[in-house]
Amino acid sequence: MNAETQTAPPTTVDLADEYQASGVAEVLDELNRALIGLAPVKQRIRETAALLLVDRARRQLGLSQETPTLHMSFTGNPGTGKTTVARKMAGLLHRLGYVRKGHLVTVTRDDLVGQYIGHTAPKTREVLKKAMGRVLFIDEAYYLYKPDNERDYGQEAIEILLQVMENNRDDLVVIMAGYADRMDRFFSANPGFRSRIAHHIEFPDYTGEELLRIAEGMLADQNYRFDGPGRAAMAEYIALRRKQPHFANARSIRNALDRARLRQANRLFESAKGPLNAEALSTITEADIRASRVFRGGLDVDRQPTEGSA
Repeated sequence: MNAETQTAPPTTVDLADEYQASGVAEVLDELNRALIGLAPVKQRIRETAALLLVDRARRQLGLSQETPTLHMSFTGNPGTGKTTVARKMAGLLHRLGYVRKGHLVTVTRDDLVGQYIGHTAPKTREVLKKAMGRVLFIDEAYYLYKPDNERDYGQEAIEILLQVMENNRDDLVVIMAGYADRMDRFFSANPGFRSRIAHHIEFPDYTGEELLRIAEGMLADQNYRFDGPGRAAMAEYIALRRKQPHFANARSIRNALDRARLRQANRLFESAKGPLNAEALSTITEADIRASRVFRGGLDVDRQPTEGSA
């Protein structure tokens, strides 16, 4: 084939067509359906998607060759959807060709840091090997750094991470997550991360109304529902529980519903006089909610997690 018959490179790109063909629209729609509230987070994800679409278009026209920095920081309280958004982000990056696989690899300090000399480097490198071509999600990343412990080996993992984040940024995206204040201190103590992370996304707490909608959705996923008084009692429960220590947003709601289902089952078992229909087996009542000690001034404290704070 001579030069005259070769296909000329494109001179224009239709971003609307790229948006639909890439599957980005589908990922963003899934994100909207999966998450209630979090409007600022969803807006940042849309902005990031637009940036990546334009970058891909520029590369198609020969205007750019370098892969943009995609490492991210997700900050917010537990139960605000950080892990869910990270999974969606992995799918988005895969659809756009920035990672080879759309899987999220989730780790904590224990997966990266060893217990003795010579143990940390192989652990960290093994995790990074598995994460290549994917998105690596490091939950509660600040636990990697323990300056008060002279025998801690987290600094070795940090140095390896920094090197790989820089040298392999065309084949690995790292998302670090945790409480905002602790992440700020972590980045201040380890400025190499701050210079390598281009996208910082803050996850707000849910409102009371959003948490009630989340509760209804969680029940619906398991073919349960509130009756009218039960829904009102759950709204009151949420208002009280949010004021207590260790409230973990959607995670605390899930735990409360698990306890309510336990009470419902016990109530039905003790009071049933005959066959039960589907409605009886599927309804969470006011009594199932108000049996919580929260309504008596007590603490309904979830077990504080050591990992998985997203």
